[in-house]
Amino acid sequence: MKESAMSPTGDDIPFQKAEYDRRIATVKREMQRREIDTLLISEPSNICYLTGYEASSFYVFQVLVVHRDLEFPVYAGRFMDAVSVRRMTHLPPDAIRAYTDDYVQSTERDPVDFLVAQLREVCPTLESVGVETGAYYYSARTHMKLIKSLPDTRFVDAELMVNWIRIRKSPQEIEVMREAGAISDAMIRDAVDAASPKMRECDLAAVVYNRMIAGTSELGGVYASSPPYILTGSRTGEPHAPWTDRVIGTGTPINVETSACRRRYHAPISRTIFLGSPPDSYIRLADAVVEGIEAALELIRPGVTCAEVERVWRGMIARHGLHKESRLGYSIGIGFPPSWGERTASIRSSDQTVLEEGMAFHMMPGLWLGDVGVTITQSFVVTESGREDLTKYPRHLVIKP
Repeated sequence: MKESAMSPTGDDIPFQKAEYDRRIATVKREMQRREIDTLLISEPSNICYLTGYEASSFYVFQVLVVHRDLEFPVYAGRFMDAVSVRRMTHLPPDAIRAYTDDYVQSTERDPVDFLVAQLREVCPTLESVGVETGAYYYSARTHMKLIKSLPDTRFVDAELMVNWIRIRKSPQEIEVMREAGAISDAMIRDAVDAASPKMRECDLAAVVYNRMIAGTSELGGVYASSPPYILTGSRTGEPHAPWTDRVIGTGTPINVETSACRRRYHAPISRTIFLGSPPDSYIRLADAVVEGIEAALELIRPGVTCAEVERVWRGMIARHGLHKESRLGYSIGIGFPPSWGERTASIRSSDQTVLEEGMAFHMMPGLWLGDVGVTITQSFVVTESGREDLTKYPRHLVIKP
């Protein structure tokens, strides 16, 4: 019987070792193409992609080292997190290098010195080192210290190298994203059921968070990479403002943008709920958004470019005298704070990325027009001949009289 690529559920490693071996081999081939012998990975999403490690240790210094001649990557991080690395990954003990606590936020010791010592010990060569210069947790100070500590090494910008590799999801990854999608649907259903005029925005956010963590009866959830956005009334024209303790009231739209998270994989969803009877102008606005997203989704298939998809959307909403300044969507997958986006392809007029089977996106045709907004979105994965929707909640304005 052939072994499944999926590991057991619960707190075990998400995938079998063969899945991680495949990912690492792909990264090494790209390293060879770029003439990089050592790759330093600091983006938590990429560390998770190559090892399965998903603990919240990214607020302190940690790096995954991939060398072309080493079988396993080497993790360098804080000693107390080494326990989680051993449990969550297939890495052998000698590939987990832990520094002591006196390196943490210290004015006397620098964890970069620890990393450099490990590099010199384990790496057969350090001729050309790739670093993720734009990663959220790779600081300018770290980069300058590495250059000073390794003066004979050529440093290469490997920003987004792993991100572009993981943009194409394996069948095993897509299955986990389906699980996230099921929880996302439950979050929106709970929000729709709970929303009422006498409720505060923060109370509705609590409903969404409860389902995010509780998940479903079959699937547990964890915290997402971004907080939910719960915006009501005139604040629906703001995409990323925090919720408040204001009472929602009647005759009011509510924008809910959120995502479930399953083993750090996301499936974002947004819906607009209207409490009371919406004016005809608002119904027309919502209908235009739905018409545009449906047309754009119909175009999704391998071989089509992101720009072509955006062009269809732009043409449809232009018929209604509308224009969206921001991008229509972005690639999704593994995510850690501050974002569930992969920072690679965007569905926008200038992006010529060609869609391929296994790519996943959040199509986000949100319109924020000053003091009013509508957000009705869809997460999907590109299939062999079209797309598969990761969330199933109907795409329409939800009206609660």
